[in-house]
Amino acid sequence: MFKKPKIKKILTVRRETSAEVSTDYEEPRPANIQDRRPPVSFDPFRLYLEEIKRYPLLSRDDERDLTIRYREKGDIEAAYKLVTANLRLVVKIAMGFQRYWMQNLMDLIQEGNIGLMKAAKKFDPYRGYKFSYYASFWIKAYIMKFIMDNWKLVKIGTTQAQRKLFFNLRKEQERLEAEGIEASRTLLSHRLDVKESEIIEMDQRLNSGEISLDSPLKEGSEDTRKSFLPSNELAVDDRIADQEAKAILHDKLMLFKGQLKDKEAVIFEKRLLAEDPVTLHGIGEKFGISRERVRQIESRLKKKLKIYLEEEIADIGLLHESMIEI
Repeated sequence: MFKKPKIKKILTVRRETSAEVSTDYEEPRPANIQDRRPPVSFDPFRLYLEEIKRYPLLSRDDERDLTIRYREKGDIEAAYKLVTANLRLVVKIAMGFQRYWMQNLMDLIQEGNIGLMKAAKKFDPYRGYKFSYYASFWIKAYIMKFIMDNWKLVKIGTTQAQRKLFFNLRKEQERLEAEGIEASRTLLSHRLDVKESEIIEMDQRLNSGEISLDSPLKEGSEDTRKSFLPSNELAVDDRIADQEAKAILHDKLMLFKGQLKDKEAVIFEKRLLAEDPVTLHGIGEKFGISRERVRQIESRLKKKLKIYLEEEIADIGLLHESMIEI
């Protein structure tokens, strides 16, 4: 595995000026005289193109030699030459995706460069394919993933079918409109071999905007859109009913506990009510009985408690299931 080559700061273009450094002495000008030289234009994309033109293209034999050297010997220099010679291929592919990403072409180029290096790492020179042909798939894959991940704050293509539809829907709509045909959802679903519901869903995702939940409902209002989201908390009446049910259950359990003696009282308190129950072995040692005997007493005690609660509480079903397990 080779490290990402430093392609002389290809991904980060440094601002340069066209002024030449002169060693001749110049008499300083008065401070009130301003420099009237026109500003130097700064276009990162143009500078990048000029930079990558310095790297020569490869012949088929040179390409094969470099790929074999890297695969067999891990020659980093060979990988560097292979990658830099194909940087123009990345630019060409990235420009084909501009219709989906209008912000900064350099974003697509840098993602494509990562895909190019991935291709150099994975390429098998013994299969007879051209490296550029193989690399184009990796370049496109990385560019497409970047677009899908950054198209909106919420991802709109999480499956292979959705990603395919994302790139094909607009293309097919434009093709039909260019032919003078109305791009109806039914026709699009037939041409793209997908369900009409999928066409509707993707079209809504592509055309919908993004609204912050913290944005005010209207200008000058303190209420935000987040204020109208459903709360995960229980409603007030549900919380009150829950508290009352717990209070009733607690009182009945205390009354039931008062009716118990000896082993049953200890098992009830140390096993059924305790947050950290004592083991069957621990209680068995306390009374000099076996673990199985303690389990039998506990099982019988649970049945008695269940009958008691059904008799004492009119609607036992109102009690939350998590309050007690019998």
